[in-house]
Amino acid sequence: MELPRRARGDELLKPGEMTSLRQRLRSLAPQHDLVTVIACAFDHRTRMLPFLYADLKMAPAGVRAIGSAMVDSGFHKTRIVLQQWNASFRPSQMALDGRMPDLFMVSSMSLHSAQCDALIRDACRLDPARRPLIIVGGPRIIYEPWRAFHADPADPWGADVAVTGEEYVLLNLLEVLLSVRARDEPLRSAFARARDSGALDDVPGLVYALPDQHGVPVELVDTGVQRLLGDLDELPHPVLGYQLLEPPSTLATLGPEALTGRAVRHNTRLASLVLTLGCQFRCPYCPIPAYNQRQFRGKSGERIADEIGRLYTEYGIAHVFGADDNFFAKQERALEIAEVLARQAAAGSRAHCKVHWATEATIHDTLRIQDHLPLLRSAGLQALWLGVEDMTGTLIKKGQTADRTLEAFALMRRNGIYPMPMMMHYDEQPLVTLRGGGGLLNQMGRLRGAGALYTQVLMLSPATGSKLYEGTYTSGMAFDSVDGVPVEPALGSGMHVIASRHPRPWLKQLNLMVGYAWFFNLPRLLWALVRSKSRIPRSDVCPWPPPGPDGRPARIPLKRRVRQKIRAHLYDAGFQAFGIWAVAKTLPSTLAWAWHLLRGGIVRSTAAPTSPIPMRSATGGAASHALPGTPLAEAPVSVAVPVVEPQPAPAD
Repeated sequence: MELPRRARGDELLKPGEMTSLRQRLRSLAPQHDLVTVIACAFDHRTRMLPFLYADLKMAPAGVRAIGSAMVDSGFHKTRIVLQQWNASFRPSQMALDGRMPDLFMVSSMSLHSAQCDALIRDACRLDPARRPLIIVGGPRIIYEPWRAFHADPADPWGADVAVTGEEYVLLNLLEVLLSVRARDEPLRSAFARARDSGALDDVPGLVYALPDQHGVPVELVDTGVQRLLGDLDELPHPVLGYQLLEPPSTLATLGPEALTGRAVRHNTRLASLVLTLGCQFRCPYCPIPAYNQRQFRGKSGERIADEIGRLYTEYGIAHVFGADDNFFAKQERALEIAEVLARQAAAGSRAHCKVHWATEATIHDTLRIQDHLPLLRSAGLQALWLGVEDMTGTLIKKGQTADRTLEAFALMRRNGIYPMPMMMHYDEQPLVTLRGGGGLLNQMGRLRGAGALYTQVLMLSPATGSKLYEGTYTSGMAFDSVDGVPVEPALGSGMHVIASRHPRPWLKQLNLMVGYAWFFNLPRLLWALVRSKSRIPRSDVCPWPPPGPDGRPARIPLKRRVRQKIRAHLYDAGFQAFGIWAVAKTLPSTLAWAWHLLRGGIVRSTAAPTSPIPMRSATGGAASHALPGTPLAEAPVSVAVPVVEPQPAPAD
């Protein structure tokens, strides 16, 4: 299931290619008054540990990035709708600037497949003469683009095109469409002409359908794996996306205005920023290395400092999460970023003194960079989410052992950085062991004792785009249904046991919740009020104002210092209180699933999901995004499309 690798040396775009594309689109934009709505699909049934709070209070980076790219390219009539905040939104009733949009885009994770399909289906109810061009993307589509198309003649609905790549692929597609679009021609009509002329086949990262005369897809054409942007400084500024967010509402329609600056902060307490991408490890359950074509990419420290500064200045957002695969994977890049941020804070930048950020790393790389942890703390790094997975290394070896994990935790805490472990539960791991410390509760107890304030524990589940994905199905490990209940994508967060060889899978389901209840409970909450694990060096330091030019500490009011000390002391208890609430909110869904597992009736998969619609590459070979078993379209088919006589677009 891993994405195939492009030819060596052809994985990345040429330097400056993204910048040039954005400039070309800015020159085209005035000739095309495009209106765009971008929707982020969200299934509220997935609201559970360990994603609560962040799922509503952190606007997803993907849709913001697409919105930023549209605005930066000159298409200012753009709105971002988050189903997290707008569960009743209906594309069939949308209007922006008094018009039906020219473009309707949907971004989705696999978890939210049901809502993604519902959005596309609703948009397809529009009169074809008024229907916008439907583009779908996001993590779900990157690995399974065929899910955006449906070939049921009785219910023909689906997207027009799937984007299996990043911003560059979308903007490249848009440039092709606008170059052939006639004056006042519907964008969907221009897309059909570009598709049938083969103009889309030179845009790597697309999958589109060739329909019959009734509009039913008969084959899918895959233009291949995208080329990646190497220098992430060429990306549009992420702040642009925040000015496009639709206000939270219970209405099916869009509001007259996007969120204002103050309202953005109220609804988005956390900001996610892409800092670096890529990981040197090759974990078989992870799709990240193959997606990145074994490349490491990142932004410069100056660019990240600017992004953090503008987020705070324009929206007051003081908590940032770095959407990194492994921030310390390239030590030189991580230190360059840290040095710039620390220098900004030392120079008295209010934003860089106030903003705290966190990101992801591994135990191995944290120990490798241990001498620079003081610098990282000075740069504003407050917490590290560590991919511990399994302290014994039985599940996967990434340079972690129990001793090395505890050593990394101690080093981080001594330097004022909170360690946040991410764990995985698997069939062979018992709940508790008397010797060896391999049990789930044994490990969680040691992590808590070492100073972990929060934790994430997920069951090993099929992950699209990973090496293990297909084998999980063909081996019979994955479940098709349990007790007559189909295994839907919404159950794939890792909080439900949907793949297991354990003779009593219901026991593994209970183990997950016992583990969380062991970590978050009332006795720990009460003890945290007395012996707080959040009182570590620099946890109660007032970051603003900075020292004066003579190096002497600034005068800080006593009231503020006391407030800071109390906050640092209560931080641990606050996490415990939140965890207890989150466990209570998660239990109904997980216990109900445990009951189904206990009742049995498990039907196991025999093959991984594949496209029911034949797929081929643009040249007629195998499609890059097709799994083994996907039917291959052997020859191009004739396509019936409406004919629109092109008219020259008006000159500038």
